[in-house]
Amino acid sequence: MKQNENIRDNKVAAEAAGQDEEFMLEAVPMEKRRSTRSQIMVWIGFGYAVTGLIVGGTLGGYGGSAGLPPMQAFLAIALGMGALFFITSFLGVAAQRTGLNLSLLSRYSYGSKGMAIPMVVMALLTLGWFASIAGMVGDIWGAFIGNPSGVIIFDPAVIGRPGIAPITLEVFLACFVWGVIFTITAIKGMGAIEKVANICAPLILIVAVGVGVIFIVQAGGVGPFLNKAGSLGGLGLGNGITVVVGSWIAGAVMGVDLFRFNKNIPAVFWCAASCFIFTNPILNFVGYIGAVHINEFNYVIWMLGVNIVAAILGVFVWTTALWTTDNSELYCNALYTGPTLDAFGVHVSRKKLVAICGVVGTILGSLAFYQLFFADFINVLGSMAPPLCAPILADYFVVRRDKYDLKLLNSHPAVRWAGVISFAVGVVLGFLFQYVIPLPFGLPSGLAAMLGSFIVYILVYKFTPDAKLDDAMIAGLGR
Repeated sequence: MKQNENIRDNKVAAEAAGQDEEFMLEAVPMEKRRSTRSQIMVWIGFGYAVTGLIVGGTLGGYGGSAGLPPMQAFLAIALGMGALFFITSFLGVAAQRTGLNLSLLSRYSYGSKGMAIPMVVMALLTLGWFASIAGMVGDIWGAFIGNPSGVIIFDPAVIGRPGIAPITLEVFLACFVWGVIFTITAIKGMGAIEKVANICAPLILIVAVGVGVIFIVQAGGVGPFLNKAGSLGGLGLGNGITVVVGSWIAGAVMGVDLFRFNKNIPAVFWCAASCFIFTNPILNFVGYIGAVHINEFNYVIWMLGVNIVAAILGVFVWTTALWTTDNSELYCNALYTGPTLDAFGVHVSRKKLVAICGVVGTILGSLAFYQLFFADFINVLGSMAPPLCAPILADYFVVRRDKYDLKLLNSHPAVRWAGVISFAVGVVLGFLFQYVIPLPFGLPSGLAAMLGSFIVYILVYKFTPDAKLDDAMIAGLGR
């Protein structure tokens, strides 16, 4: 009995330290890395996010708005996804080589406490995404089930938003139940996420491609479809690229927390490609085709009206697809909040953080966060996310890669001023470019802000205490 109590106490102690095989506060050792195939499946599931369809719908003039003709839409997707591929790949190289999550990697460029600044941004992003995706799942189940109870939980009209459909009891319960399920699998960690992705990812892609082909056939073939799409205009190629990049930049940054489980550098590029080259562009094209053909980017809405078999398949695919995405959001959120709290002396296990965030996100999702705030949430926080990765990239690939020794992980100063200053400049630039001083040719504000932050970091590093401190730290290693 005493031995069992000791084993239990050791497990509790390990959890309190964040060592629950998810390595919240330490590097992932090579013997704990995952197979390339399993990680690719996670990235395929991660890449299947509803934003891919929304982006395609935007490029396709969804709702009668401005759009892009086919060739410009293709270029916007190719250039936008290409930029995301390179950003997340280079971040992934740093994560794979060090085995560190985003919070721990940020210590080298932001400081042991300064890293809390970008981590708060990422924590808000992932919480908002979790709540939004729970709301998306609830919407589809509400469309499938209807409102046989006749009960309305919340009507946005009472707060001056009459254009938003009321939250029925059925939508509320669907959000709540699936939010709980998503939370449970995220608590179990990367292994559970991989299992969900392995089962769902192939079916997800097959259905999406199949529906896209059906839409083309219904339109009379490729020629007539292209003729109809060719009449679109008004959005502009630059703005199209902005839409593509802005929808996924947070996911590109989140990739660090998945790449640390890769065994080698080629696996990093394969995983990034599976999301930004092989998966999400497919959804962009399907959303574009749907918007042009039936003025609806979400093909599941169309499937609900075909027959009961198609409706059930559509709801199943939609739910399981978003399951893998929401797992990643919740899983990564704990990796931002956990090390941040730990830096200020508050020690909470990863599983507890996932549970807390899951509960909060589920409540928000059930109470119309997605329906009320999704667009504003993406626009405001999306302009702040790109610059936060610039100090990491500049520091690792340009300024001081030789300091990325795991022996220095817990030796950093509270604040590294080069990182904090360059991030602050990037955030200001992102806000100005997005809302005050639009860039010429519709260039993407987030990417421009990230480039500005990258340059500022390189310029100011030598003039901050960081440079001399790094010299001393590296000398202390006996190199």
